[in-house]
Amino acid sequence: MNEQTTITGVDKPAEFRPLPKVRQITWDDITRAFRAGLQDFHTAPVYGLTFGAFFAFGGLFVVLCASAFGMSYLSYPLAAGFALIGPFACVGLYEVSRRLQTGERITWSSLLATMWAQKGRELAWMAFVVLFVMIMWMYQVRLLLALFMGFQSFASLDSFMDKVLSTGDGWMFLIVGHFVGAALSLILFSLTVISFPLLLEEDRDFITAMITSVRAVLTSPVPMIGWGLVVTVSLVIAIMPFFTGLIFALPILGHTTWHLYKACVVSEGEAQ
Repeated sequence: MNEQTTITGVDKPAEFRPLPKVRQITWDDITRAFRAGLQDFHTAPVYGLTFGAFFAFGGLFVVLCASAFGMSYLSYPLAAGFALIGPFACVGLYEVSRRLQTGERITWSSLLATMWAQKGRELAWMAFVVLFVMIMWMYQVRLLLALFMGFQSFASLDSFMDKVLSTGDGWMFLIVGHFVGAALSLILFSLTVISFPLLLEEDRDFITAMITSVRAVLTSPVPMIGWGLVVTVSLVIAIMPFFTGLIFALPILGHTTWHLYKACVVSEGEAQ
């Protein structure tokens, strides 16, 4: 057989796509993103308030379920863990900001269709990553409870807090628990702060999205981690009044994150 014979029916290798380019940002970029997020919320408040209210109701429902099953002492870690799924809950808000930026018409049908379409895309895998971290957080809470508090149950949240705040073991549980929670939050923030909006806008795999997100944090560590602290403090304050603060905090943070993503990452259209 001639060595020059062409073999047909063999798929061509997939075209190589370089990683998205990441820009270095400053506090000024954070400020501009926040202002743009506030403007998006002001322009389309109904969507932001609806997503915020739905998320707030979900958090309250989780905590009430824990109380109903006699596990009210898990209310605080459950509330903290529930806040971890914020990036996924903001997908609809990212789409609102994207449409406002491109001048596309915003309707509930178009938003819900876009969100529903993500179930078969890479964004669904990112949701699994977030869920896995939340499960790890709750596992660590139970492990730390066993280590510092023993295998005991608490009749109410008040009795649990009394035990935590009045004993040395309780204080050690709080200190170590918050340290572990901060570490998990930093890891999840680094993996998701850019990945969710990137996957919504571009056809990328979730591994590439997570790598890009981590690169964005490493490229601008001070402003990015500073923004992560702002998000954390805002969510803590918003959760305290029975999650009602999330109605306003979630949409503002979500819209801001979209504009922060646009400041950090050079899209394929811009690169060309």
